[in-house]
Amino acid sequence: MHWNPENLHLYLVTDDRFPKSRDFLSVIEQAVKGGVTMVQLREKNVSNRDFIARAFALKALLQPLKIPLIINDKLEVARVIDADGIHVGQDDLPADIAREILGENKIIGLSVENLEQTNKANNMPIDYIGLSPVFSTNTKNDIASPLGLDGVKELMKISKFPSVAIGGIKPENARSVLTAGANGLAVVSYIMGAEEPTTAASEFTTIIKEHLKK
Repeated sequence: MHWNPENLHLYLVTDDRFPKSRDFLSVIEQAVKGGVTMVQLREKNVSNRDFIARAFALKALLQPLKIPLIINDKLEVARVIDADGIHVGQDDLPADIAREILGENKIIGLSVENLEQTNKANNMPIDYIGLSPVFSTNTKNDIASPLGLDGVKELMKISKFPSVAIGGIKPENARSVLTAGANGLAVVSYIMGAEEPTTAASEFTTIIKEHLKK
């Protein structure tokens, strides 16, 4: 799939704690109807076998819709299902090794938490950075202190790559995050845990479209 930075606009990151009582794929499908432009499969508490099964099912859903599927961290899963790309953190597989193994045509994202990491990222063979976390969040326990809007501005002044902001992103702060310089919004619980995922996603889609018109 051809990489387009516009894919970052509304980036859904899955969380295996959601949905509690509903079919996982149907939640993603509803979110896509609301305007999700990219999906990252992030499953911390499942076996590789279950992860691969879920990844294949998700790829079958997303591929006809031309929505890229990114695998969080697990290179072997990305290779087995021939995903569109991989997202790695600072303590995960080095981005240059991921690029070497997956090839030039795959999307590679890297999480950055500060100026030093953003500077280093400029020299890496990646496609986008994840600004993490912008606000405090309950979906990850092992994260750095929040960047805040000023942090987003600082990092985007020096980054040569487009970015997606993650961590506590909600409709009420989405505009300010985009105005601070993020190219897209990565959302976890607000969509994954929503009663109406289509409605939740469309709230962000409206804000993003309004921002792009400016």
